[in-house]
Amino acid sequence: MLHKALSANADVEMHHEYAVQITQPTAVRNYLGLIPREQCLQILDETYAAAVRYSDRALWGDSSNKLSWIIPELAELLPAAKFVHLVRDGRKVAGSYFRKLGDECYDDRANAAMQAHYDGEAPAPPPEKKYWWPVPRRGDSAAQPFRGFNQFQRICWHWAEINRVILRELAKLPKARTMFVTLEDLSSSPDAVKGLYDFLNLPYSAEAFDVFARPHNVNKPEDRLLDATEREQFDAIARDVMATLGYAGTDEYLVHY
Repeated sequence: MLHKALSANADVEMHHEYAVQITQPTAVRNYLGLIPREQCLQILDETYAAAVRYSDRALWGDSSNKLSWIIPELAELLPAAKFVHLVRDGRKVAGSYFRKLGDECYDDRANAAMQAHYDGEAPAPPPEKKYWWPVPRRGDSAAQPFRGFNQFQRICWHWAEINRVILRELAKLPKARTMFVTLEDLSSSPDAVKGLYDFLNLPYSAEAFDVFARPHNVNKPEDRLLDATEREQFDAIARDVMATLGYAGTDEYLVHY
């Protein structure tokens, strides 16, 4: 959605998961402490910073949850960069990932490979997207329970942990460099979309809101609510983050494509 909306501006070069087979393994290694910070910075300089240097547009951007694990490094490497923390009701995210990404996200085999690598029992998996989803770090209270999680529970943990990391790291940056906004607001409020464009110093028009108001970019245009078991599992793992992000006490909704 961000890629489609922002790319409509001639002054913007916008990407979705830029160089993901490089970025995702690097970001997960960074989160898990499997790569020296200097090496992480070098890789990002050769990808993100290089792309910015050679872009012929006024603004260069990427919409990617992979960047959540490398916020401090990106902030240091690109001191003019701004960060948009775009969230969606975690129940919708977890359900969508589980039903629509299939073997691309935390399937049993790929997760076992990642866990074995982190445990020092196996070499690194190939840079395919399905392998490089983080596991809890040593000492994390979720580390042991995670090993018994099913695929849906692993996805719930990812949503909760990635938002914890984003909130923590963006709080360390000047407020002028960060923005928090929900998908629900962007899809229902022209003022929210205008606020995003103002933050990015981009001209706003009513047509911009139209892009956010229509669901798109889905490989399966269908939706359903979590079942009772899934709701219980999600709440046990992510209830605290839902409250922090303002979703406590809200009902899950259906998306009509």
